[in-house]
Amino acid sequence: MGMSNLTRLSEFILIGLSSHPEDQKPLFALFLIMYLVTITGNLLIILAIRSDPKLQNPMYFFLSILSFADICYTTVVVPKMLVNFLSETKTISYAECLTQMYFFLVFGNIDSYLLAVMAIDRYVAICNPFHYVTVMNHRRCTLLLAFSVAFSCLHSLLHVLLVNRLTFCASNVIQHFFCDVNPVLKLACSSTFVNEVMAMTEGLASVMAPCICIIISYLRILIAVLNVPSVAGKCKAFSTCSSHLTVVTLFYGSITYVYFQPLSNYTVKDRIATIIYTVLTSMLNPFIYSLRNKDMKRGLEKLISRIKAQMDMLSTAQANKIHEP
Repeated sequence: MGMSNLTRLSEFILIGLSSHPEDQKPLFALFLIMYLVTITGNLLIILAIRSDPKLQNPMYFFLSILSFADICYTTVVVPKMLVNFLSETKTISYAECLTQMYFFLVFGNIDSYLLAVMAIDRYVAICNPFHYVTVMNHRRCTLLLAFSVAFSCLHSLLHVLLVNRLTFCASNVIQHFFCDVNPVLKLACSSTFVNEVMAMTEGLASVMAPCICIIISYLRILIAVLNVPSVAGKCKAFSTCSSHLTVVTLFYGSITYVYFQPLSNYTVKDRIATIIYTVLTSMLNPFIYSLRNKDMKRGLEKLISRIKAQMDMLSTAQANKIHEP
């Protein structure tokens, strides 16, 4: 038997968050609730922005795209995890594993670049308000979005193709709840040197570029705000950034902890940290942006009132039909 027979496994086994049978149903219930809250919350954000004319500006345009990306990001991981909680085999095919890895990287990077674009948007709005409409015009917003999506797709394709060239000839048990790059690399019996070099160069650059944009944008904002004479003006400026900063801290804090360390150090703690940026951040985003943003809160209230009014009209119409002779 040659090595060509060992280069492709038919399937992997996802160990999940816990190997104890008694933990599976409680974990299923917990993550099902979190997934439903994530989908519902982000859909409400998208619908509120699309239906309210007062929310038709670049900041909320990018927020609606971020909410859509969060729905996709979570959907790449959670449904398969839910199935595995109730399954005895917990397997994932080789092709399905690489597909999951690809889309996980795509939507994760889109999230990262959208957060950077939103930071730039806040910088222009606070530091250059008179030219905001001109600078953040529809064409420029579309180009920023197109770049974020295109780069994320190419970046993800590169890393998945590098994983696809590896040989797996020992264990097929992935010590994780989805096909993330590092746990899969740990199973390879061929050299992962190229993968690790690319992760610490191109991968690091792709994460640090938006992070640097965010840091520079907020440093410029901080300098501008400190020059505002009134305390009320300073508070108003900071309040427009507080939601975004909270999401950035959660997202980049957990990603830095998980990925910027040697492959040999990858442990069960990293699985827990991964939950923060794959599930928890996506679930909390709608609450963070709606509870700390008056315009968003008002838009959601109007949307919910409209939905309730339509439901009341439907129930009244059905009641009238029932009572018709």
